[in-house]
Amino acid sequence: MVKDYVVFDLETTGLSPDKDTIIEIGALKVIQGKVADRFSEFINPHQKLTQQISELTGITDDMLAGARNLQVVVGDFVDFCEDYVVVGHNLGFDYRFTKMAAEKYHLPFEHEGIDTLKIAKTVHKDLPSRSLGALCEHYGIINSSAHRAYHDALATAKLYQTLAHYFETSEPKLFVPEKMSFKAKKQQPMTKKQKAYLKDLCKYHKIEFNDAMEQMTMSEASRWIDKTILQYGRMKRFNRSDRNE
Repeated sequence: MVKDYVVFDLETTGLSPDKDTIIEIGALKVIQGKVADRFSEFINPHQKLTQQISELTGITDDMLAGARNLQVVVGDFVDFCEDYVVVGHNLGFDYRFTKMAAEKYHLPFEHEGIDTLKIAKTVHKDLPSRSLGALCEHYGIINSSAHRAYHDALATAKLYQTLAHYFETSEPKLFVPEKMSFKAKKQQPMTKKQKAYLKDLCKYHKIEFNDAMEQMTMSEASRWIDKTILQYGRMKRFNRSDRNE
C-alpha cells in the first residue's frame, strides 16, 4: 500500500469539465499513513449556482461570494499536491476538472493515481452500489458532511485504508498507482468582440468585471453571456454569431 499520498475531492457547478467549473477543493496529505496537512477552500465561480447543486452540496452563492478565484486556488492546490500520488473516489472525474483548470493557467498537474471506486468494483461486485456513500455505510465509516469536498476526501482516505487492509494481500495490483492520462483540449481565449460585449453587459447590470473574467476562454465567455442574459434579461438584440466571433 502506498503510504504517502494526497486524497482529494471537488465540488463543481455540474458534470462537464468543458462547461462547468470547480467551486470547492478539499484534500488531505497523508504521510506514512497519518494526516500531515489539509487543504479546504471555496472558489468563486462568478455565476449563480443552480438550485440542484446548492441542494446537493449545501453550498450557497453567499458562501462563495468572498472566495478567491479559480486561478489562485488551483495554483495553491497544485503546490499542495507536489509530486505525490493522488487518491480519489471516481478519481477520473476530479482529475479531469483539476487538469483542465491547471492547464488553463499553464500549471503542471501530472500524477499517478489510485481510484477507490475502481478497487471497489473489483472486490465488491456483490454490492448494489459502489458509491462513496454506500461503501462508507458498508464499512461503518461516518461522513458527517457528505457532498462537501474535504469531508468526502477524508471519507475516501478512510475507505482507501480499509480496502487496503482487507484486500491488498489478495489483490495487490489494485493498489498500484497508475499514470493518470487525460489530455485537456486546447482552449481559445475569448475574442475582442466577446470581451467588449461582456464589459458592456456587466456595466449595464452592475456586475463587477474582474480578473477571472479577463482570463475567460472563448467558450466560457459564450456560456457566461448566455447565462447572464437568461438570468437578467436581454440588454439588447444579440446574435449567437456575435458571442462566438
